[in-house]
Amino acid sequence: MPVVLVTEQRRPTLTSEQVAAILARAESPYRVLFALLAGTGLRIGEALALKASDFSSDFKSIEVRRSMWHGREQSPKTPSAVRVVDLAEPLATLLSEYAAGKAGYLFAFANGTPMVQRHALYKLHAATGKVGIHAFRRFRTSVLRKARVPEDLIALWLGHSGRSVTDTYARQLREDVPFRQEWAERAGLSYVALQNVVAIDSVRAA
Repeated sequence: MPVVLVTEQRRPTLTSEQVAAILARAESPYRVLFALLAGTGLRIGEALALKASDFSSDFKSIEVRRSMWHGREQSPKTPSAVRVVDLAEPLATLLSEYAAGKAGYLFAFANGTPMVQRHALYKLHAATGKVGIHAFRRFRTSVLRKARVPEDLIALWLGHSGRSVTDTYARQLREDVPFRQEWAERAGLSYVALQNVVAIDSVRAA
């Protein structure tokens, strides 16, 4: 088998300015989807499987319980992917307003069927060129590390099975809501205010 050199692999990410530009150019509801991906680091399949019931009452946290692949629900990628992800206040407000009155999947076509990954990717390319959706996840990882968020908490939010996270400590992090949300606010979103780039409306993907 060939040796894979991590340093030679192409792993494109995004800057804060690029994320802001994408949100300004993208159509609704893709602006909301891309804002969610950039502000949480969720995998695209996890985001497409979200329902309003997966959020806490104040929309400041998400329980990731399922994923979507080719329009079908499946279990998350790994046991560590079943997790809680905390949101900064502006993103929580955006999603609360977007989810109001929506039944079923948050990101769906007009007939109610879940959005598919390739369609979201097509819309991303239309807004910014040939960048992959996973670039949002790399962007969020960079934001969290620059904010010096504890690595164990980063691993929890991203669904990594980090070597330093014991089962006991992972459970403690899940239960320590004030600690998690304090760090979510500290890290913030690292792109311009959502109200300046995201128009919330009831338009669904066609």
